Amino acid sequence: MRNPIDRLAPVWTHMTHVQPVRGEGAYLYDAEGARYLDFTSGIGVTNTGHAHPRVVQAIQEQASALIFGQMNIVITPAALRLAEKLDEVTPPPIEQFFFSNSGAEAVEAAVKLARMATKRRNLIVMQGSFHGRTHQAMAMTTSKYIYRYDYQPLPGGVFVTPFPYSYYYGWNDDETTAFCLRQLDQLLHSQSAPDETAAIIIEPVLGEGGYVPAPDAFLRELRAVCDAHGILLIADEVQSGFGRTGKFFAVEHPGVEPDILVMAKGLGSGMPISAIGARAELMAHWKPGTHGGTYGGGNAIAAAAAAATIDVIRDEKLVENAAVQGDRLMAGLRELQAEYPEIGDVRGRGLMVGVEFTGQDHQPAAEIATRVQKACIERNLLLLTCGTYGNVIRWIPPLVVNSQQIDEALAIFNEAMAGMR
Repeated sequence: MRNPIDRLAPVWTHMTHVQPVRGEGAYLYDAEGARYLDFTSGIGVTNTGHAHPRVVQAIQEQASALIFGQMNIVITPAALRLAEKLDEVTPPPIEQFFFSNSGAEAVEAAVKLARMATKRRNLIVMQGSFHGRTHQAMAMTTSKYIYRYDYQPLPGGVFVTPFPYSYYYGWNDDETTAFCLRQLDQLLHSQSAPDETAAIIIEPVLGEGGYVPAPDAFLRELRAVCDAHGILLIADEVQSGFGRTGKFFAVEHPGVEPDILVMAKGLGSGMPISAIGARAELMAHWKPGTHGGTYGGGNAIAAAAAAATIDVIRDEKLVENAAVQGDRLMAGLRELQAEYPEIGDVRGRGLMVGVEFTGQDHQPAAEIATRVQKACIERNLLLLTCGTYGNVIRWIPPLVVNSQQIDEALAIFNEAMAGMR
């Protein structure tokens, strides 16, 4: 008999073959009742945990009333409610919103808005970035070659500058910030002149590239560079947004205000929805009809789920919980770092934490990360790897996680590390 999995396109990778039939909070359950502690959150999607009752209720109520209303034809009340709630939680001066279905779509929308508003064409991205797998977003993604493999040529006008990854360079944050700013200045003098550069896009915490928080000083200086040259600053908060880092958005840590904010993943608690936000003055440059889509803004169920997600995050103080539990997780991992020299670095913000494995020569040790990840999965703890070299384990528990679950995960991780010896 043919395995049903064989009917799935092989382009998908599969960390496990677990087939969950139910989810609750931080846990997934298969048909046999096995329970898995999910510290992947679907790659940062289920910030409110699996099947949060209030999100489920919002989906059910909206589905029974109205499923879809195409934005160019009608305007659903669900979309208006969501826009109002986003206006309340996004940093100023973000005030108008465009909805789509995925992070990559939102990135593409941000690029189109930036180019139309500035009448410039070039983009500057960071080394190690991940912005999606559609054609334009692929051209902007530099975290791993596989995302671009055999798809060249890609759209031009994209230039790459170093991300301030202090552990990789072996410097402190001040030294790394100074170096990366010099490299950016050189790029603006040698490859893409300021007056042809529409935007600089950055993940405030590098995601697929290794879970690396950008130093606050770098983000503030990046804002200053953009202001000096009339370049738009785009913050890609697809993975770092909606409470993940212990702030509603990661740019709040340095107090930086982006021109365009890209949102997805944690916005919908699993429903397909994304958004970009910008000030009204900037949005006014976007000529009607030059961008759009059938489902963007029209999926009333997704909009209702997103509005409920924001309410849950605020009402249940999940941003604050992310900060508290993130501190607990980081402290526990740093205790293990002192015991296991293979752990080269522990870093992160809130519940967006990376553990980087390196050998005695400080070189990336992907094989250790893979073995530890596998050992954790065998103990029913789900963790993902990331990083250009695949040597980082990323911790992405849902924001509803409690201290007992953090400690349980740390104990399993400790067992997995001990089994390496």
